[in-house]
Amino acid sequence: MTDNRTVWNGHVEQEWVDYNGHMNDAAYALIFSRALDTMLEEAGLTARFIEQEQYTVFTLETHLMYLAEARQEQLLAVSVVILDQDAKRLHLWFEMLNDQNETIATSEQMVMGMDQAAGRPAPFSEALQRGFARVPVLSPENWPDKAGRSIEIKRK
Repeated sequence: MTDNRTVWNGHVEQEWVDYNGHMNDAAYALIFSRALDTMLEEAGLTARFIEQEQYTVFTLETHLMYLAEARQEQLLAVSVVILDQDAKRLHLWFEMLNDQNETIATSEQMVMGMDQAAGRPAPFSEALQRGFARVPVLSPENWPDKAGRSIEIKRK
């Protein structure tokens, strides 16, 4: 991904390493979740905003692809771009890179704005829309090859 925004940096913690000697699948999901939280907070969805506006964002769907292993203490970075959006949803693409700048995992996510008082989906506020405008947007012809894939067993 060339035009991206880094939203998480860290290293593989000891408790994330499994019996195979590399980061377990739940840790990948945890890191991508933290990256989403950082992106949303940087866009303005802070704890104060959530409390005052009674508005939050829910994850509707996630497609995580494991492409390579990460080992204990290895440095990682996660970047994000917006693939698509409408008034109340964001279609996001995250890439996790190792310390050799290789993509080792991807997470495609659909998130939606929620009015907590009504318990229903609701459009993003103008303030959040301005925050999301700082995240790069990819046009469909520039989407990563793996974006939008379904999961299936390929048959001959």
